[in-house]
Amino acid sequence: MTDHSTRLTRRKFTAGLISSSLLISSGLAGREPEQKGSFDLMKEVLRFKKVDAYTTSVFTKESIAQHLDYADRYGISRMFAANPMTQIELTPAEFRELNNKVIAAVRQHPDRFTGQFTLNPRFRKESLDEIDRCLDAGMTGTRLYQQVKINDPLYEPVIEKLASRNILIFMHGECQMGVGGYKMKYDAGKVKTISTPDDFADAARKYPEAMFQFAHLGGGSDWECMCKTFEPYPNIYVDTGGSNNEEYMVDFALKHLGEDRLFFGSDNSFYQSIGKIFASELTDGQKEKLFFKNYQRVLKKGGFHVD
Repeated sequence: MTDHSTRLTRRKFTAGLISSSLLISSGLAGREPEQKGSFDLMKEVLRFKKVDAYTTSVFTKESIAQHLDYADRYGISRMFAANPMTQIELTPAEFRELNNKVIAAVRQHPDRFTGQFTLNPRFRKESLDEIDRCLDAGMTGTRLYQQVKINDPLYEPVIEKLASRNILIFMHGECQMGVGGYKMKYDAGKVKTISTPDDFADAARKYPEAMFQFAHLGGGSDWECMCKTFEPYPNIYVDTGGSNNEEYMVDFALKHLGEDRLFFGSDNSFYQSIGKIFASELTDGQKEKLFFKNYQRVLKKGGFHVD
């Protein structure tokens, strides 16, 4: 009879990564945790070059330091960060203030942060002007939340302007019971303007020249529905961020979306987001694409360089 007690399963692999990360994060260990056996998990993690395609911060001195600390631990060379507004009715003065905080943080750490901007398409002229201002300041794209659905006509001028500049259009999305009227109408306590996978598909059909990033595969929604819905639309990309680590999530996304449409993102859940990648069946070449090369390729279309 075969003894499976020492076999390294996907679940044990992820559990080991999370346990190691928790030890480091909590300060219980003054050094990297010792690895059992011959497999050095953290050495494997640090072997891959990484950029974080989905980081959020309020950009205080403390939050910036915390982000840089996590990035150093997990070998994340650059974080694409924003301070997105979650309120529906945020004024132009308010979204400019949020973007100014991002610009200031990037200027302090230009080798580690790249900024992304937020806006409110309910204010058409001010939002289009803000795109120019933020791109001139070196930002690389949007971070819209739930002011309007991504296929709302109010958002079309923003999509058209960003698409004309080959700028990635990032938007928060969800897919679960009751969200935006999706599936059965249970009250999930969500606003009806949250974008669902069907909304993204609608926008992708209307604007095949645009590039969309749906955030976030591990955010607690129905990731199988997301991947199946996005499969026919090559201009929809998905980041793997979020704290949820259901088994086969990344492998399922690879099967339905392919290896060129996946980005690594943390959504500030750093060790969970790293862990789900290393618990997957991705080859080294596919991990290299997900962690760095895919996002690099998309940014280059808009004239941005990332190393």
